[in-house]
Amino acid sequence: MGRLEGKVAIVTGAARGQGEAEARLFVAEGARVVLADVLDEPGEEVAASLGDGARYEHLDVTDEDAWRAVVATTEDAFGPVSVLVNNAGIIAFNPVYAQDAAQFRRILDVNLTGAFLGIKSVAPSMRSGGGGSIVNISSTGGMEGLPMLAAYSASKWGLRGLSRTAALDLGRQGIRVNTVHPGGIDTPMTRAEGMPDSEMGAFYERLPIKRMGTVDDVAAMVLFLASDEAGYVTGAEFVVDGGHLAGDNGLLDTK
Repeated sequence: MGRLEGKVAIVTGAARGQGEAEARLFVAEGARVVLADVLDEPGEEVAASLGDGARYEHLDVTDEDAWRAVVATTEDAFGPVSVLVNNAGIIAFNPVYAQDAAQFRRILDVNLTGAFLGIKSVAPSMRSGGGGSIVNISSTGGMEGLPMLAAYSASKWGLRGLSRTAALDLGRQGIRVNTVHPGGIDTPMTRAEGMPDSEMGAFYERLPIKRMGTVDDVAAMVLFLASDEAGYVTGAEFVVDGGHLAGDNGLLDTK
């Protein structure tokens, strides 16, 4: 306990799923946390359950003025921002030939431009506080192609480049920037609507670690990168995928 004592964090997409798990773990480890989302009712409920060390703020991550307002509110309530988790994201399943261009742009706007605006907006606050840590939530879809997910994969690949460049630009100002790449994690967003559990289970049975990931699996990695334990870590990529990217265990009938 206390690994984030004295730190002030903004977590986007924190009303549910991975963002909620990250926010809860951060508060438990001593941070004061602003939970940012567009899902106001669940976001307010989560923040209220965390006590005085947390508050909820409405944030459309594609709106630069809204970002400035949330950073200012965070500073007024808790002090300079020391941790940002760009967790907010959206997804849509379509083959590339049937992908609507407006929807493609919208996914890039939320998943990639939203993270850029977050980095840009918190950097002055982090500098004033002596530095900080930015954790961008990418995906294994940012390291391999995924069928039916052209827009999502494009946004997550782009986030890798953005993060590495930001690490170079901000490192000498005491700001670290890293990415986390979850695989199949059990969240409301990643469960394909209507997909039987049996079909999902077949995929996870082929992994070296034979199960679906949990939000807590990801939150633990994010906590490490947010903490001073990762003080010499920047521009790096951390995969939380049960071994999926290691290769296909189903090619041979190994046990």
